[in-house]
Amino acid sequence: MSRFGDRLATGPAALGLWQALATPYTAEICAGAGFDWLMFDGEHAPNTLQTLLAQLHAVSSHPVEPMARVPIGSAEVIKQYLDIGFSTLLVPMVESAEQAAEIVAATRFPPTGVRGVASATSRASGFGANATYLRDAHKDICLIVQIESRVGLDAIDAIAAVEGVDALFVGPADLAGSLGHLGDPRHPEVQAAITHALARIAAAGKPAGIFAVSPDDAREKIAAGVRFVSIGTDIGLLVAGAKALLKKVNDAS
Repeated sequence: MSRFGDRLATGPAALGLWQALATPYTAEICAGAGFDWLMFDGEHAPNTLQTLLAQLHAVSSHPVEPMARVPIGSAEVIKQYLDIGFSTLLVPMVESAEQAAEIVAATRFPPTGVRGVASATSRASGFGANATYLRDAHKDICLIVQIESRVGLDAIDAIAAVEGVDALFVGPADLAGSLGHLGDPRHPEVQAAITHALARIAAAGKPAGIFAVSPDDAREKIAAGVRFVSIGTDIGLLVAGAKALLKKVNDAS
């Protein structure tokens, strides 16, 4: 298991922050704030490989795990994210064991997988300086699959059993939409589905993660055994801070 995968399995709950501003300045600020991990979003944020690389550079001097959510779980995309230096990946909308197995294969070099072979041109290998990279790269990879639909919930036991899936992450927003409660992840049916999902993940012996909808929700999920929790977003912090500052001045006027 990778270093971060071991951290999720055995350490205290890891707290993280979603990164959607797609700039190295804010990434560096957030990296210095003390979070255990930062999630650089390639699915819904305006990130490119170049902006992601700049953010990796910006946080490299801090003791924080840089994760990335790929836009889609294709071998073509996964190999690019791995090559630039991400070793912890989150793959969205995983709905079957077969799909999960294909994603695992995309993170492994042949003959055990289908990842395109690159070493001398890969930042992850130190541009060829790591002579054992091709042999050992898979040992450093932490693969997290995202469960965020009714179909994914139905297949969660089979997905969790796939070798090479290191952790499962529940996405409340998409799950709420899939269950007919778009925009309402706090709906009792959605919360019941999340509770069920977390129990199934725990039963499979895999670490579970989630995007908390509030600080209280984060504390509740940690108390329930969730191993890694996103407790906000960089955009959310900026919006909340800007509004609070303006309100303080207006209230004092």
